[in-house]
Amino acid sequence: MKTYDIIVLGGGPGGYVAAIKGAQLGLKVALIEKEVVGGICLNHGCIPTKTLLKNAKVYKTVMHALEYGVVIDGKVSYDWQAMMKRKNIVVKKLTMGVAGLLKKNGVEVFNGLGKVLSPTQVEVNGETISCKNLILATGASPIVPPIPGLKEAYAKGIAKTSREMLAIEEAPKSIVIIGGGVIGVEFATIFSSIGTKVTIIEKLDGILPMMDDDIRQAYTKTLKKDGIEIFTQAEVKSVKDHEVTYAFEGKDVKVSADVILVSVGMRPNSDGLDVLNLEKDRAAIKTNDHLQTSVKSVYAIGDVNGKYMLAHVASAEGIIAVEHIHGKKVKMDYTRVPNAVYGSPEIATIGLTEKEVKEKGIPYKVSTFPLMASGKALADNEKDGFVKLIVGEKYKEVLGAHIFSYNASDLIAELGVTMTLEGTAYEIASTIHPHPTLSEIIMEAAHGAVDKPIHM
Repeated sequence: MKTYDIIVLGGGPGGYVAAIKGAQLGLKVALIEKEVVGGICLNHGCIPTKTLLKNAKVYKTVMHALEYGVVIDGKVSYDWQAMMKRKNIVVKKLTMGVAGLLKKNGVEVFNGLGKVLSPTQVEVNGETISCKNLILATGASPIVPPIPGLKEAYAKGIAKTSREMLAIEEAPKSIVIIGGGVIGVEFATIFSSIGTKVTIIEKLDGILPMMDDDIRQAYTKTLKKDGIEIFTQAEVKSVKDHEVTYAFEGKDVKVSADVILVSVGMRPNSDGLDVLNLEKDRAAIKTNDHLQTSVKSVYAIGDVNGKYMLAHVASAEGIIAVEHIHGKKVKMDYTRVPNAVYGSPEIATIGLTEKEVKEKGIPYKVSTFPLMASGKALADNEKDGFVKLIVGEKYKEVLGAHIFSYNASDLIAELGVTMTLEGTAYEIASTIHPHPTLSEIIMEAAHGAVDKPIHM
């Protein structure tokens, strides 16, 4: 029987990173993946959606080419098949890259469905292999809620989850999106950009419920300006083929669409692990700061532990878990996790929202700076948006940062480093930022937190 220091079950952004890190630390590692390495994020989520979002943004930019002094002589259109082909090429390059990294680092990969027999044994492809430590990185799957008629519409291919949406052969002329979370609004941006009629139905009082209220309100206005219909505090009652019935303002309303996207959340893939008798919170496997489960030699990382269903969190957890196995005194810190929504403009946040700061009773100050006052943003014709910095009132330590801007997902890391170093607005303001760059909006917001912005 083959024996390993670590068996990793699942080859997504948590699992494959954990496997590589383990091998780099000199441990003997096996990785079991039933599909293609890279997991949902790389194959059916983060990367393909971002590729399609870029396709859509290029198309939208070309449609407004005259604003840049570029004359298009002829009809501008899009080729959905070509867009999907580009998406597939990008995904394939990255999955091949991950496979190459695993091989180069000496990770033994088993392509097959792993069946956990005990904390130290896993069966795959009819072979039983053993380990000293087991890392569960089995991910999560889209929830299909028990709405009358929805499962039937799903079986007919009318209703789809994000995974099926990324494989559609033709762009729909109309789409109803059930759920106003990150996945829902990103697909709304993709399809509205190419002319699809988009309707979002959200049960809560607004889209993106975990975001700062100012960001949510600004983003809602942007989506509506782009022609997307958004109904909040609206509950879907039933689905009949292409027709969705939802309750809104005391009335039942019907809307029809070519496609119905179900985007109401994800459920951890913890089925089939009962033999381990792990402590759970519903389907999520409970873990401590080291990512250990109630069975100390078993770790759970990524979506399956239900803490943050984000690829970068899964990767960070994978590294922490492996380093802990290797004997390092490390803990996972969830207080500085960046979030991003890849719309147009993007959203990126880290730390506390203003509402959370108020609820904690922390004395604070807010400083905002608009893109309209940024020379680089005006030159790029990307003047919509702002940065919002929340700092402690006395020492000006960064409590939270919220950016609504193009390239926001790239900008947020500066705030993450500042928070990790326990930095303040003083340090940001005194750091010379290159001009003209978009990063200057963060410097200006920091000046505003300390005293007043320079360019506003």
